[in-house]
Formats: sequence, structure tokens, C-alpha cells
Amino acid sequence: MKEIRLHGLGGLGTVKAGEIIVYASVMEGNYGNSFPFFGFEREGAPVVSYVRLGDEPIRPKNQVYKPNCVIVLEPAVMNAVDVYQGLKPDSVLVLNTTHTDIDKFDIPPTVKTVALVDATKIAMETLGRPITNTTILASFAKATGWVDSKYLKDRILQLFGEKNVDAFDKGYELTKVIEIH
Repeated sequence: MKEIRLHGLGGLGTVKAGEIIVYASVMEGNYGNSFPFFGFEREGAPVVSYVRLGDEPIRPKNQVYKPNCVIVLEPAVMNAVDVYQGLKPDSVLVLNTTHTDIDKFDIPPTVKTVALVDATKIAMETLGRPITNTTILASFAKATGWVDSKYLKDRILQLFGEKNVDAFDKGYELTKVIEIH
């Protein structure tokens, strides 16, 4: 089973991103579950979404404390929350950032793969709003290969339309994946 923790702010589509990952997993014939943790339920407040993926039914419905992957939809969250907490060895970190170099981050030794993308810029250029979920999903898909991009894009098209698929495609193209040894 793979466990994923998504960090964002209310209004960025953090919860919906988790749901889309699960949809893609199920469409591939696997299993998944997702659920959010809001804290204060308002736009701009920190939001965490938890996802589990596997090839067998998934029973746990609690928070993800030891993720295989952390996805950060909004870089400002890193100033308020320890997004690295509990990361398993050989984990994946997906960051929305303007930086193209991992030296700008204090990445723990448990991280093996880092995906960097300026999802906010792509969202602004493509959607006209800083909603980063569809762009960051492309980075997640490129960095992990855990779900098929086709199913992610199908669901994004159903929910949000063609512009968001364009944001996904641009995010996939511009994501820089770095393997740390």
C-alpha cells in the first residue's frame, strides 16, 4: 500500500486532488481511499488530504502518519507545517515552487525523489487563477508512476474542463524530477 499526504490551503483543490488520485487508481483496477482534514474550514486555511492506494481493499481510514509521498500544493504551507514529518525511506516529495534547485530546501534523507514545478505560474497562465491541483497532479504522476495519467486527465476533464487538462499537460512537461542518491 502507498500512502500519500497532500498539503495545501483552502481553495486550491487539495481535497479534490486526493479524490482524483483515488479515481485514477480505481479506474486502473486497484483500490484507494481519500479523506480530508480541514482544521478551520475556510479559504486560505491549511488543508491536509490523505490518500491510500493499493492492489487490495484498504481498510484504514485514519490520518497518514508515515507517507510514501508528500505533495505540497502551496509553498507557504511549508512555513507553518512540517510537511516532511514521518516520511518513509525512499519517499517522494512533490513541490509547487519557483525554485528549480533542491539546495533551497532542507530535504530529509528519507526522500529519494523530488519533483519541482511552478504550479502557481502554470495555473495563472492557463486558468487565470492560482488553483494548483491539476498541475500538481501531473507532477505527482510524472514523479511516481503510481497512477496512469490518462485516468487523471479523464477525471480532470469531467470535473473541470479542457483548460485544466491543458494545465495538467503543461505541468507534466515542466516538472523537474530529481533522484537523490
